[in-house]
Amino acid sequence: MIARHGEGNRLRGLAQSALDAARAAGASACECEVSEGFGLSVTVRMGQPETIEHNRDKGLGITVYFGDRPRARRGNASTSDFSPAAVKSAVEAAAAIARKTAVDDCAGPPEAAMLARAAEMDRLDLDLFHPWRLGTEEAIGLARRTERAALALSKKIRNSEGATVSAQHSQFVLANSSGFIHGFPSSRHSLALSVIAEDRGLMQRDDWYSAARAVRELADPEALGDYAGRRALARLGARKIPTCQAPVLFEAPVAAGLIGTFVGAASGGNLYRNSSFLVGALGTQVFARGVTLEERPHERRGLASTPFDDEGVATRTRAVVRDGVLEGYFLGSYSARKLGMESTGNAGGNHNLVLAPTGPDLPGMLGKMGRGLLVTEMLGHGINLVTGDYSRGAAGYWVENGEIAFPVEEVTVAGNLKDMYRGIAAIGSDVVVRGAQRCGSILVDAMTIAGS
Repeated sequence: MIARHGEGNRLRGLAQSALDAARAAGASACECEVSEGFGLSVTVRMGQPETIEHNRDKGLGITVYFGDRPRARRGNASTSDFSPAAVKSAVEAAAAIARKTAVDDCAGPPEAAMLARAAEMDRLDLDLFHPWRLGTEEAIGLARRTERAALALSKKIRNSEGATVSAQHSQFVLANSSGFIHGFPSSRHSLALSVIAEDRGLMQRDDWYSAARAVRELADPEALGDYAGRRALARLGARKIPTCQAPVLFEAPVAAGLIGTFVGAASGGNLYRNSSFLVGALGTQVFARGVTLEERPHERRGLASTPFDDEGVATRTRAVVRDGVLEGYFLGSYSARKLGMESTGNAGGNHNLVLAPTGPDLPGMLGKMGRGLLVTEMLGHGINLVTGDYSRGAAGYWVENGEIAFPVEEVTVAGNLKDMYRGIAAIGSDVVVRGAQRCGSILVDAMTIAGS
């Protein structure tokens, strides 16, 4: 198991030695990240172990700068060998790259004033490390229980794509030449199942998934297996529908993807390249009134919790969208300089985005929609962040009078993200937590549904 202090001190020493070597090579500034991780992943299919993977990974990445902003050159190199000779070689490679690259007036480490402070971090208890001493036989047993619960539901569930149990642990340290050096251990465990139902020669698949920092917060294996099986059975008899305009209700796991797409459009790289429909949108109405999206990086056991971003910049709780108005982008130091702004502490991505519910649970959301399409699966990648045009394959259920009427397949839902976000009629309380975006189902008032 990763030790909280012993391993952390060893990684700190490695990071510091890389920084010292970079300074000795003439770098005006430098950054280093050192990490180690290990875990176990087991997949059982039709009762038999299909894959057993023990992973152990480690790496050191060093970034060096020559010259001070606005005249800096940057080079980066990495190694998975922690020996002193390998670390020195990585530093020399980074320095050689930096000497040959073009000057970049936005390159450089973050401003020292924005770095997370030790005293502030010590006050935070994010509770991110919950080691799971999972043995191979125990993992196989858990996967079998999960799959067995689905197969026991009906003879129509005739095949399985497998049940997977995973336990992962990691430790990292981030350091830079401004005096920042900090890191922490973390864990992430998961349980997943995908099964196939068949009736009269026609097959449908569906799945379910649970992830958590602590194993006690994972879904019960039998409950997860039962639910995945019921989802597959419910899709039997799926049909096409005529092309129409109708409300669309995105189930919570699919709805999280809509929020992830928004993050991409509001992220610095796309903004400074003018490849986002949200360029210049700060302070404007981009979502329907009543929609609030908060970033909460300091939640205990949050799957995207952290006291600092990938550059060491302190994270903070903030409203990204308030009453539908865009109040903040997602910026690291480089993209912030490109835009003439300040880092928002999002180098590496967003941290625990929470979309506040405005509506009832899923049955209540179906009633609110009345008639339309409930989308439970998306296919393809038909999203244009420059224009906001959105067109993706979908499957789910047709809803009449607030009740599921029949399963639907081989349709396409299309619209424009600008209209879709402003057309959000309600956000469900049926919240599913699987990653960095957390939300319930999202009801969009009108979209084009292309069918037969």
